[in-house]
Amino acid sequence: QLRLVESGGGLVQAGDSLRLSCATSDRTFNTYTMGWFRQAPGKEREFVAAISWGASSTLYTDSVKGRFTISRDNAKNTVYLQMNSLKPEDTAVYFCAADRFGSAATMSEARRYDSWGQGTQVTVSS
Repeated sequence: QLRLVESGGGLVQAGDSLRLSCATSDRTFNTYTMGWFRQAPGKEREFVAAISWGASSTLYTDSVKGRFTISRDNAKNTVYLQMNSLKPEDTAVYFCAADRFGSAATMSEARRYDSWGQGTQVTVSS
C-alpha cells in the first residue's frame, strides 16, 4: 500500500479553478493506477477521474468531463486533478486512491483501490 497525501483544496467561487495534488514517496508509484473520488456531506463517495498506471487511459465521470483533467508525473510520484469552471455542486472532500497495476476497465470502482489519502476539502461558493 501507498501512503498518499493530498493538497490543493480550498474555498473558491463558482467559475474558479483549483489544482489538487496527491503525492507519495513510494518509488513504485508508476505501477499504480490512480483515481480521484469525492464525498459531499450526506452523500456516498463517488468516482471523479482516474488515470492508468501506464498513463495510456483516463476516465472521467460525466459531470466533470470537459472541466477536470487528471494527469500524473511519475518523476515526482504525484497525480494531479486540474479543476476548471468549478460549480457549487463540486463541493466535497476529494480523495486520491491507488490500485497497483489496476485495469483500465475497473478504474471507476472504489473497491479496486487499496490505498487512500486523507482527503482535501474543496468548497465552491455561488
